[in-house]
Amino acid sequence: MNRPIRVLVAKVGLDGHDRGAKVIATALRDAGMEVIYTGLRQTPEMVVTAALQEDVDAIGISILSGAHMTVFPKIIALMKEREMTDVLLTGGGIIPEDDMKKLNEMGVGKLFAPGTSTSVIADYIKEWVKENRTF
Repeated sequence: MNRPIRVLVAKVGLDGHDRGAKVIATALRDAGMEVIYTGLRQTPEMVVTAALQEDVDAIGISILSGAHMTVFPKIIALMKEREMTDVLLTGGGIIPEDDMKKLNEMGVGKLFAPGTSTSVIADYIKEWVKENRTF
């Protein structure tokens, strides 16, 4: 790969707490990735449009609001519509384990609980991109 991995980090919906998203964005940048942080109160449509425009390798959604079973399926559907089949959708926050499994079955990548080491997240993204992205 000739360029750094590009990751879009977003907060979707009315969730107003972005400290975790900023920590992740900084950690991914420190791990050598190019990070686009969209800020608070994004819609799934805004996230997918920005990901397309920025030609990202991965989308990371930070969610604490409890709307994960609405947000992730909507983003996955939009990604499929726009044929973004080689872009990782991952994320983290307050997501019950059963819901994580359901989202994984729908095509969402690994999801991370609060307290996960940022190096684990960075390594996962790097490995996924190496195995799945075509340049």
